[in-house]
Amino acid sequence: MTEMSKLNQLVQQNILEHESRLKHVDELLERAQAVVAKAEGDEAAQLAEVKRERDQLSSRVEEYRLRPPESGEEFEKFGPMAVWDTLAKRLENLIERLER
Repeated sequence: MTEMSKLNQLVQQNILEHESRLKHVDELLERAQAVVAKAEGDEAAQLAEVKRERDQLSSRVEEYRLRPPESGEEFEKFGPMAVWDTLAKRLENLIERLER
Protein backbone atom coordinates (compact mmCIF):
# COMPACT_ATOMS: atom_id res chain seq x y z
CA MET A 1 0.00 0.00 0.00
CA THR A 2 1.41 3.37 -0.96
CA GLU A 3 1.90 6.18 1.50
CA MET A 4 -0.85 8.20 -0.22
CA SER A 5 -3.40 5.39 0.02
CA LYS A 6 -2.52 4.88 3.71
CA LEU A 7 -3.08 8.57 4.32
CA ASN A 8 -6.36 8.49 2.42
CA GLN A 9 -7.49 5.48 4.43
CA LEU A 10 -6.60 7.22 7.71
CA VAL A 11 -8.48 10.37 6.71
CA GLN A 12 -11.54 8.34 5.70
CA GLN A 13 -11.43 6.42 8.97
CA ASN A 14 -11.27 9.66 10.96
CA ILE A 15 -14.17 11.12 9.00
CA LEU A 16 -16.25 8.00 9.68
CA GLU A 17 -15.49 8.24 13.39
CA HIS A 18 -16.56 11.89 13.44
CA GLU A 19 -19.73 11.02 11.52
CA SER A 20 -20.52 8.25 14.00
CA ARG A 21 -20.27 10.69 16.87
CA LEU A 22 -22.33 13.23 14.92
CA LYS A 23 -25.09 10.65 14.55
CA HIS A 24 -25.02 9.96 18.31
CA VAL A 25 -25.20 13.69 19.09
CA ASP A 26 -28.10 14.08 16.64
CA GLU A 27 -30.01 11.27 18.36
CA LEU A 28 -29.44 12.94 21.72
CA LEU A 29 -30.51 16.31 20.29
CA GLU A 30 -33.83 14.83 19.15
CA ARG A 31 -34.42 13.38 22.57
CA ALA A 32 -33.39 16.62 24.30
CA GLN A 33 -35.67 18.71 22.09
CA ALA A 34 -38.65 16.59 23.07
CA VAL A 35 -37.84 16.96 26.76
CA VAL A 36 -36.97 20.68 26.59
CA ALA A 37 -40.26 21.44 24.84
CA LYS A 38 -42.03 20.47 28.06
CA ALA A 39 -39.61 22.26 30.40
CA GLU A 40 -39.45 25.74 31.77
CA GLY A 41 -36.24 27.65 32.29
CA ASP A 42 -33.02 28.21 30.42
CA GLU A 43 -32.79 24.65 29.08
CA ALA A 44 -33.86 25.82 25.63
CA ALA A 45 -30.93 28.25 25.55
CA GLN A 46 -28.55 25.50 26.63
CA LEU A 47 -29.89 23.23 23.92
CA ALA A 48 -29.54 25.97 21.29
CA GLU A 49 -25.89 26.47 22.28
CA VAL A 50 -25.13 22.76 21.98
CA LYS A 51 -26.89 22.66 18.60
CA ARG A 52 -24.81 25.62 17.39
CA GLU A 53 -21.61 23.83 18.42
CA ARG A 54 -22.82 20.65 16.73
CA ASP A 55 -23.50 22.53 13.51
CA GLN A 56 -20.02 24.07 13.54
CA LEU A 57 -18.35 20.69 14.03
CA SER A 58 -20.54 19.10 11.37
CA SER A 59 -19.53 21.82 8.89
CA ARG A 60 -15.88 21.18 9.59
CA VAL A 61 -16.30 17.44 9.03
CA GLU A 62 -17.99 18.19 5.69
CA GLU A 63 -15.12 20.50 4.69
CA TYR A 64 -12.58 17.77 5.36
CA ARG A 65 -14.62 15.17 3.52
CA LEU A 66 -14.41 17.33 0.38
CA ARG A 67 -10.67 17.97 0.62
CA PRO A 68 -8.09 15.90 -1.21
CA PRO A 69 -6.32 13.16 0.78
CA GLU A 70 -3.07 15.14 0.77
CA SER A 71 -4.59 17.47 3.35
CA GLY A 72 -4.60 14.67 5.93
CA GLU A 73 -2.21 16.56 8.15
CA GLU A 74 -4.77 19.36 8.43
CA PHE A 75 -7.40 16.85 9.45
CA GLU A 76 -5.18 15.78 12.33
CA LYS A 77 -5.45 19.37 13.61
CA PHE A 78 -9.25 19.18 13.42
CA GLY A 79 -9.36 18.14 17.02
CA PRO A 80 -9.90 15.11 19.14
CA MET A 81 -13.02 13.03 19.18
CA ALA A 82 -13.40 14.25 22.75
CA VAL A 83 -15.14 17.36 21.40
CA TRP A 84 -18.02 15.19 20.19
CA ASP A 85 -18.00 13.21 23.41
CA THR A 86 -18.20 16.42 25.44
CA LEU A 87 -21.23 17.59 23.45
CA ALA A 88 -22.89 14.21 23.93
CA LYS A 89 -22.22 14.31 27.66
CA ARG A 90 -23.70 17.81 27.95
CA LEU A 91 -26.84 16.62 26.17
CA GLU A 92 -27.07 13.50 28.31
CA ASN A 93 -26.81 15.61 31.48
CA LEU A 94 -29.50 17.99 30.23
CA ILE A 95 -31.83 15.13 29.36
CA GLU A 96 -31.22 13.39 32.66
CA ARG A 97 -31.86 16.56 34.63
CA LEU A 98 -35.14 17.24 32.79
CA GLU A 99 -36.45 13.68 32.87
CA ARG A 100 -36.40 13.58 36.67
